[in-house]
Parts: sequence; structure tokens; C-alpha cells
Amino acid sequence: MKEQASRAVPDKPLEIHLGYWLRLVSNHVSGSFASALQVRQLSVAEWVALNHIERRADITAANLADAMHMTRGAISKIVDKLARKQCIVRVSSPRDNRAQLLSLTPSGKRTLPRLRAMADDNDEHFFGRLDTAERIELRRLLQKLADVHAIDTVPVD
Repeated sequence: MKEQASRAVPDKPLEIHLGYWLRLVSNHVSGSFASALQVRQLSVAEWVALNHIERRADITAANLADAMHMTRGAISKIVDKLARKQCIVRVSSPRDNRAQLLSLTPSGKRTLPRLRAMADDNDEHFFGRLDTAERIELRRLLQKLADVHAIDTVPVD
């Protein structure tokens, strides 16, 4: 009888796992942001790409693919979409005419701060109940886990 009691399934077997809570919150945080971007006809991958392009004046599609841990084919589609939306342009590299550098258009430069504000609003919605110290500690713990497990890929979906 004792043996059967020790094998009993907890009332909430999922809820005892940290991974459950992390995934639950993460899905809602990222889903909400993805929906907000979708209203602007942008994907999370496009948002991430715009941020990378802004940071590096000499970025090529191949560099972008490496930075985002995506295939060149997948990046090509993202770059094409951003170019059609007039958020970025491709210009020939002054050092190598075969290479095309990606840069933000004036429209892209105006759009990115608005998208960042949306990300800030999304964070505030989900994490606003945490005080500053709690937010800092949560970020520190998540960064520690990412470092320990060498997780450096940028989430794009």
C-alpha cells in the first residue's frame, strides 16, 4: 500500500516544472508581440532583421543569416519582404561590387522606434507587476541560463 501511495500522480503534474511556467509565460509574451506586429504586416523575424540591419552598416544578407542563425534562403525571403515594404534597400558594397549591403530606408528608420515602443508596451503589459529589482533579477537569471547552456540564437518565431 505504501508503494502505491509513493507512485501517486501529483494533482498538478505539469505545474511542478519550471519549464511549464516559462513556456506558459513565454508563449503569451511572444504571441502578444507577434500579434501586434502582424497588425503592421510585419513578422517577428522581420523585426529582428531590422534591428540587426540598423546595428551594422556593413551587413550583407549572408551576415544577417549568420547573425539570426537562419538559412540564406530564409533570410532572402525576409530581405525581399522588407525591401517590398520599403523598410530596407540593397546597395552595392564600395569594396566588392558583387556584395550587396543592407540598410534601413528613411521609412525603416522611422518605423523601428515605433516597433521598439510596441515591444516596450508588451513588456510592460506582461512584466509591469514586477518591480525594478524583480525585473533585473528575472533578466539576470534567464541570461545566466542562456549562458550556461550556450543559447545564443535569436528567437524569431
